[in-house]
Amino acid sequence: MAKSKRSWLIHLFPLPALILYVMFVLYPLFSAFSYSLYDWKGIAKGAFVGLENFTTLFTKEPFNEMFWRAIQHNLIYFVIEMIVQNGLGFLLAYIIYRKIRGAELLKAAYFLPRLLSVIIVGFLWKLILNPNFGALNTFLGKLGLESWAKPWLGDPDTALYAIILVNCWFGIGFAVLVFLAGLQSIPAELIEAARLDGANRLRLLRSVVLPLCMPSITIMSVLTFIQAFEAFELVYAMQGSMGEPVYSTDTLAVYFYRLAFGGAGGTDTVAIGLGSALAVVLFLIVASVSAISLYLLRKREVQH
Repeated sequence: MAKSKRSWLIHLFPLPALILYVMFVLYPLFSAFSYSLYDWKGIAKGAFVGLENFTTLFTKEPFNEMFWRAIQHNLIYFVIEMIVQNGLGFLLAYIIYRKIRGAELLKAAYFLPRLLSVIIVGFLWKLILNPNFGALNTFLGKLGLESWAKPWLGDPDTALYAIILVNCWFGIGFAVLVFLAGLQSIPAELIEAARLDGANRLRLLRSVVLPLCMPSITIMSVLTFIQAFEAFELVYAMQGSMGEPVYSTDTLAVYFYRLAFGGAGGTDTVAIGLGSALAVVLFLIVASVSAISLYLLRKREVQH
């Protein structure tokens, strides 16, 4: 009897996690939506303006120009990460899955950059890409390729791609582990049956391995999209809050930081209403695309 009377206490165990979730997820989300509906004078709430901040963000200069440029950069971020980070990550995972010598050492080596702080990674790569004494340009000079040397972070044509490739280097270890987990979950008898049926390595990879790895591919695709559209720390560490040079590395998260905390429209103006509107738009983009992608990709998964 005493035990049954105390059984209700079990329901209190999720309470601390629920409180933290409400405080740090739900409350900021609803606050951002609320703030986006008001005019702000500095940090003082002004009159209710409805959707005016959203209209300004989408249609009025220079805010709309910065918004559409930033979202274009986020899309480029996502596409390159999918091709380079996830494509190379799957290839490396497949090589390790083939049980080559030193596979465990390779797993540790690929994942090692992920253990570093993003700020440290940005600072180190900023030194490596320095046009005057950076290791990359020095290495190109040693190879007789001085014409290839560039101010990688100072040229608007290369700055964004340099940051994205650094992010791929940073995140490839995580992709390798996720894909490797998917590969190792494939029953060995299915692989053996395909080989007995005469499937060569390419056919085996295309017709058996890839379909059975769809859960891992789904996870990495969605996580990559979320990460690409929330890209902030590395860009901020390497290029600052203005998306230098000439906003060529601007992303939605960096633009939000500028709007909400100063630098809106290239000035020191704080635009909390516009920043909150951008936060709401960013949340809707990430949530809707992630949900649709999960639905579509889940339909292609093969049960085994």
